[in-house]
Amino acid sequence: MKTLASRLPRPSVPSGWMPILGDRVLWALMAGIFLVGLLDSDQVGPSLVFMRKALVGMAPFFALAVAFAAYAKASGLDQTLARVFSGKPWVTILAAAATGALSPFCSCGVIPVMAAMLRAGVPLAPVMAFCIASPVMDPEMFIITAAGISTEFAVVKTFTAFGIGLLAGFTIYGLQRAGLLQQALRPSLETTGCCSGGAKKEAAATVAWRFWGSPPRREIFSREVMSTGWFLGKWLTVAFFLESLMVAYIPPEWITRLVGGENWMAIPLAALVGIPAYMNGFAAVPLVGGLMQMGMSPGAGLAFMTAGAVSSIPAALAVYALVRRPVFLLYILMGFVGSVLAGLAYTLYG
Repeated sequence: MKTLASRLPRPSVPSGWMPILGDRVLWALMAGIFLVGLLDSDQVGPSLVFMRKALVGMAPFFALAVAFAAYAKASGLDQTLARVFSGKPWVTILAAAATGALSPFCSCGVIPVMAAMLRAGVPLAPVMAFCIASPVMDPEMFIITAAGISTEFAVVKTFTAFGIGLLAGFTIYGLQRAGLLQQALRPSLETTGCCSGGAKKEAAATVAWRFWGSPPRREIFSREVMSTGWFLGKWLTVAFFLESLMVAYIPPEWITRLVGGENWMAIPLAALVGIPAYMNGFAAVPLVGGLMQMGMSPGAGLAFMTAGAVSSIPAALAVYALVRRPVFLLYILMGFVGSVLAGLAYTLYG
């Protein structure tokens, strides 16, 4: 009789040097570094240092997220989550948005969780509500924002995270009711759950919280860690390389000139600029605080921080590698529209 592990679809995990040398993402990274070396050789060293520091700083959160995704699959928890989030749509979307607004995951750290939920069969609407709300605010960011800008701004940003999550969740639910967005994951990443056939029923029937006592489940865990870690790790490395170039070539003064005014176009422009120009949440706090002291409206500052948190270059690249193009475009659109609406509401009623 076949074991549980033998019936699992084996993920694509690099084995030896040949798959690594043939990886197009890594070739694109090396080509980018080579091109920067030709055009501006002095920038190669700082970019590599930036990448190293960013990856080291991200490592604890990334490892936690990947381990959680692998644990959910190996223990069968992912199937339980799928059943929980398959309840009444409005309840699951509300719960997902609220959980995301309070969760500690950043825009990149939430991607493995997103992958695990989608592969387990969790509906796209609550997944998107969670994954859009999560990077906007977390407990640590609340404290830093309150200290660097104001407590009021931090509270408004928290409610904004929840509101954007609801907007994304209910928008996707409506589109799916109309027959759209029925497939979210890219074909190469799709599975029918953590296993198939009798193994799927076995995993879904019970959650093995202490799965390490089962060799097949240990194999599932190790394969999932390697598969998810490799897939997202290489994309994040590319993303941090691009971010290093943005830090080097996009001066803060340029952002100030674009979004430092108080005219009605400042809010959508701030959201639009925030998508590519946003570096990370902690760096954005003093930047936005300084811009607001120079005359930038709080609404524009909120739009800049929110749009950047959802759709920053590293997060966008990771999402693009994970989901189909219509879902990716909707992810970016929801981040932009939600940020503009939040900024306008803060300006009018704040």
